[in-house]
Amino acid sequence: MKKKFILGFGGLMLTTVLAFGQATIMPAKPQAGPVVITGATIHVGNGKVINNGYIAFDKGKITAIGEGSAPNTAGATLVNASGKQVYPGFICPVTSLGLVEFESIRATDDETETGEMNPHVRSLIAFNTDSKVIPTVRSNGVLLAQPTPQGGTISGQSSVMMLDGWNWEDAAYKKDIAVHLTWPVVRNGRGRRGGFGAGAAGQESPAERAQKAVDAIVSLFSEAKAYAQAKPAVTNARLGSMAGLFNGTKKLFITADGAKEIIQAVNFGKQMGVQVVIVGGKDSYLVTDVLKDNNVPVIIRETQALPDKDEDDVYLPYKLPHLLQEAGVLYGLTGTGFWRQRNLPFEAGQAVGYGLSKEQALSMITLNNAKILGIDKTTGTLETGKDANLFISAGDALDMVTLDVENAYIQGKSISLDNLHKQLYKRYSEKYGVK
Repeated sequence: MKKKFILGFGGLMLTTVLAFGQATIMPAKPQAGPVVITGATIHVGNGKVINNGYIAFDKGKITAIGEGSAPNTAGATLVNASGKQVYPGFICPVTSLGLVEFESIRATDDETETGEMNPHVRSLIAFNTDSKVIPTVRSNGVLLAQPTPQGGTISGQSSVMMLDGWNWEDAAYKKDIAVHLTWPVVRNGRGRRGGFGAGAAGQESPAERAQKAVDAIVSLFSEAKAYAQAKPAVTNARLGSMAGLFNGTKKLFITADGAKEIIQAVNFGKQMGVQVVIVGGKDSYLVTDVLKDNNVPVIIRETQALPDKDEDDVYLPYKLPHLLQEAGVLYGLTGTGFWRQRNLPFEAGQAVGYGLSKEQALSMITLNNAKILGIDKTTGTLETGKDANLFISAGDALDMVTLDVENAYIQGKSISLDNLHKQLYKRYSEKYGVK
């Protein structure tokens, strides 16, 4: 009886998932001909705004941008965007988008691996282009993301993915750009910050355990550096996966929030000769001189949160982008988890109320994120020669009330803006006669 119940329940769950997961949203086809958008307010992404502007793109690349009438529109598809606004596609770094579908169902959660040191794990091949969450995020203008493995001390490698494609090969924008490390933290049991909590009498102290973890990190990186220099005949997948850190083709993203841990992480990067990016950085405003002197950027992880310490200004998370802007530190923004990334533009917009200008807030999730991810040569701003990753909104894209994405393009491809939420809204609007 118990076995029959389990099988029956499993079948019911599968039927439910399938019922709500019908593949009705198709990936876009390659751009078939030139497109010219006219009459729009164009936010370039680098602080410049073009009024009554035009932007043209063909074969996935931006071919012209400027103010006034667009030249050479013969044979092009014209999109009248009068009274509307054009933006670069938003970029979401350090996210589990595409790796998790339902948090409560283990079979749909592919963001972690067993073990503490997994630099060879690649999120790229786990990216699920069929995720029903992805269309809900790109409907708010997020067109590129950096799906990132979680868990352990070294969780693995990440790539930049386009939020449209038949499979991960189609969606890959830039492969294996970073290795992700969580810096060990000593926790005394009274704060909210995670780390190595106090042990029982006779056991290692939290500080000793944290130091042991740091020693293990140093040991692994030293081995990997020696391996990269020696180029042995026998392949070691774990050590080989880290070679890009030492030749500059990969960056080391280190999750660290406290000022002490941030300084330790920066010094570790200098010691190993690798490019470091701080993720989280709640106390980064306290060590901006260290970050600036060492050219270390920060990816702020969510601003809609309480401060880490009880004695901090309750508005500190909202003010953090402005504090880094004033200090001259390169900074970007991500959200928490996967589905909440659709709120990325609104968190950026909220920073306008705490010191940033609107164009600085836009750059935070376009050009700044592109620079940090090493893709600013091809995207992040609307400039001739760059990829046509952009969208048209009827209103201010950083405002929750007015954002209304009407058209979106990834490498010139006109992508579907339909999603499961919209389909359900339409379904039940019809049922109850809502207009």
